[in-house]
Amino acid sequence: MGEIQNSIETALQATQTRPIPKSAQARVRYLVQTVDKGSTRATAARLGCSQRQVERYLAGQVKRPTPRLATAIEREIRRAWQPRLRARAIKQAAQTGVVVETRARFGFTAAGGSTDDPRMRRITEQLPPDTAARLLAAHQAGAGEQQLARILAGGLGYAYFRDHGRRADGLDVEISDVDYLELGL
Repeated sequence: MGEIQNSIETALQATQTRPIPKSAQARVRYLVQTVDKGSTRATAARLGCSQRQVERYLAGQVKRPTPRLATAIEREIRRAWQPRLRARAIKQAAQTGVVVETRARFGFTAAGGSTDDPRMRRITEQLPPDTAARLLAAHQAGAGEQQLARILAGGLGYAYFRDHGRRADGLDVEISDVDYLELGL
């Protein structure tokens, strides 16, 4: 996961009321029972392992997953844990927007071919609700870091660089080298 994906997950986790299960057995059991409605085959496909391996986790025969499988279990449990609270947080962000604090490399190209070389900037800005909704929906759909960066750059370009459409019409903003990023839902 990239920096943007991690910060979105961290912000969404802050809305949770119960901790995620600790053991691999409890996590796999949750995925089988709740997410895949009892299908070990569907859980195996989701995690990229064999059905027999999922059954071993359920039986408690395996205590520690391989690093690749541990990453897959972590990713899927975070995506599936407390879905109604997650949906409520996303809906609220789509109505009010989110506050973004970041330190990243920003560059932009203005109309007429003028450019500004990329440089590190520290920005704290409220993203518009439509951009927040697109960013969170893309994350939920499994978008990659590059796609999330384009959405974030568009939102920060509108809110920060173009002052909510009051200046610098036609400015195209790019973001790269994200040092840190925090979202406030």
